[in-house]
Order: sequence, then C-alpha cells, then structure tokens
Amino acid sequence: MYWRVVGFAWTGSCAVDLGRNRSFDEQLSLYGYIVAHPLQDHGGMMSALGSDSWWRKTLYVTGGALLAAAAYLLHELLTIRKEEELDSKDAIILHQFSRPKSGAPSLSPFCLKLETYLRMADLPYQNYFDGRLSPQGKMPWIEYNQEQVYGTEFIVEFLEERLGVSLNKSLTPHERALSRAITKMVEEHFYWTMAYCQWVDNLEETQKMLSVSGPLSDLLKWILSHLTGGIVKREMYGHGIGRFSKEEVYSLMEKDMRTLATLLGDKKYIMGSKLSAIDATVFGHLAPAMWTLPGSRPEQLIKGELINLAMYCERIRRRFWPEWFVDLEDFRYNLATELSDTPSKLPDLGLYSRTDTSQETIYSHTSPDPTGHSLYDSDMDTECSEIDQLKC
Repeated sequence: MYWRVVGFAWTGSCAVDLGRNRSFDEQLSLYGYIVAHPLQDHGGMMSALGSDSWWRKTLYVTGGALLAAAAYLLHELLTIRKEEELDSKDAIILHQFSRPKSGAPSLSPFCLKLETYLRMADLPYQNYFDGRLSPQGKMPWIEYNQEQVYGTEFIVEFLEERLGVSLNKSLTPHERALSRAITKMVEEHFYWTMAYCQWVDNLEETQKMLSVSGPLSDLLKWILSHLTGGIVKREMYGHGIGRFSKEEVYSLMEKDMRTLATLLGDKKYIMGSKLSAIDATVFGHLAPAMWTLPGSRPEQLIKGELINLAMYCERIRRRFWPEWFVDLEDFRYNLATELSDTPSKLPDLGLYSRTDTSQETIYSHTSPDPTGHSLYDSDMDTECSEIDQLKC
C-alpha cells in the first residue's frame, strides 16, 4: 500500500511522502517513511497569499493535520514492528491483518481461509499481526523454519508436502477436480463481487470495523478504508468484473451464491459428510455475508433463501472457532439489522493448537443422523476422530 499526502504547514511549503519498504538497517525494517520536499515558489505565489488570509490559515491547519496523521500512522507501524522476533523453528508463523472490531477473525477472506485451514488440519501456528505484505504484495503468508511461503494455494501444498497432513485424502480424482473448479469460481470470481460489496458499496460500515486506535483513529480509518476501496475498484476494473454496473455485479454474486447452495444441498460439507480443503475456502469467502455485511444483499440471501449456506457457515464456526461468539438473534436476516456499537471481541490466542487450547462443543438431539447429511450441528459428535484420521 502506498501513501502520498501533500500539505502545507508551519512557515514553509513541503510535500510529504509516506511510502513503504525502506530498510534503514538489518535489524529494523521501516514500512513507512516521511520525506519533506520544498516546493518552488513560482511567481511569488506563496508570498502573495498574505499572512492574514483565512484560506492560508486553513491550509496550515489542513497540512498540519495531514502531517500529524502521517506521523501517527508511522508511529503505529513502528510500534507493531518492535514486537519480539519470533523463533519459527518447527512452528508455523502466520502473517496476516489485525483482528477487526466486528468480532469476526478477519475482513480478508484469504486470511480467514488459511487460518481456518490450519485449525481444520489441527496444525499449531503463531499469529503475527504485523500487516507486512509478501514480496508479491499479498496477505496472508507464512514462515516455517526460516522458509517463507506466499499465496494460500501454495501454502496449503507446502504444508501437505512438508508435514504430511491433507484434508483431501478421502477425495477421488473426480472430486479433487470438482473441488479445484469450485475453488477457482470462489477465489477468482465470487471474491470480487464480495469485495465490491465490502469495500465499495458498504464502505462506511466497513470503515467502522477497522482496528485502529488512538486520537487520530477516525481520520486514519477514513484514509485506510478509502485507499483500500480505491485499490479494489482499480483491480476490479483490471480484472474485468469492475466494468459492469452495480446491479450486474450483484447479479453475478447472487448466481455464485446460488451455485454454492446447490452444490452444498443438504450435505454437511461441500464434498460430502467429511471435511476437505474446499470447506476452508468457501467458509472464508461466505463469512462476510454472514457476519461483516449487515443489511447487505448477500446477507439477505444467505440468511433467507439460501439458509443452507448459513447453517454450513455456522457449523464450521462453532467447530473450529469456539472463541468467536456471535449473537444468535442475528442469525436470521432482519431489515432493521444494524452494526452493534459494542461488537463482540475475538481474543488473540497467540500460539494456537486446536487440540491443546480449545474444547470442541458437542451438539446432540434425540435422533442424530448417522449419514452426516444434515443441516444441523447435531452430528458433530460423530466427527471427533476425523482430524486424527488425517494424520494416519
């Protein structure tokens, strides 16, 4: 992300650049820097402004505020990077964005996908909320024994080869091909329609969820959200889907959601009664419709007509995110739904191991479905040994 803030302050004129990726030494990487450039006074324009002009004072105030915002953001970035360096020997270090204030683990579908995958595979990992992007400019990425791996697809392949754990062992070649086709639809098409809904059409609500604190938090949230929204629109246009109208984008989104609902049917998971890697992908991309887009069209669909997708998301949330609390009254779509002023907070668990740090909640009723083709959590007690089987 590249920041450029231009303003006028104090007794001289200057332009301020808040950029990225300047390393001052081997120990400290500075992902933001301030450079002041004097501006040329062409034709005595600055001297002609007059010291008492009200708009000159306005420029001073505005420029000072922008400089203060830039300095504060730089301070926050440096504070994050002063965290104790982690020893990644035989441990998975997961780099991702900070937890939002919505109660959801992440506003990024790919970050949520990868962290959910690690929990599904029962792989301990250490979260590192440093905001540091990969060399490709992507998030998330991992470190394992000083080796860095980027891109969720390549990360999953790396972990399967290195640690010998696979969620797709029980899939046939045909099911693996179908799983990949669904993944590409979700990540290369559906993702952009949801990004449009999150960062363009519902930008104000998303801005409230950003995890920024301090005296200038509102200003920084506004800057971050609008910068991200601009990036999303530009990348959508390059992708091609951003060249359509709002109604056309939502039409494409609805078609993808209906396709997923049809593929899921009355099964527990996308590929049947057992988990596979595609479930982490689909869950990560459907989560915004469930929990971070209140009152939006995708929420209306998933909590209304496509209720099987809602039950699917809730099943995975309860099983793999026991610390992620949601309001059960919000499970059904309500036209009056609004973002809560006091959202539930997801604690940062640090080194996570599903086996060591959480107890799986068991839900049962008087007549469990032994086939696993159920929309409810009542059959979770039949799956307790499923993760262990993946390691055999």
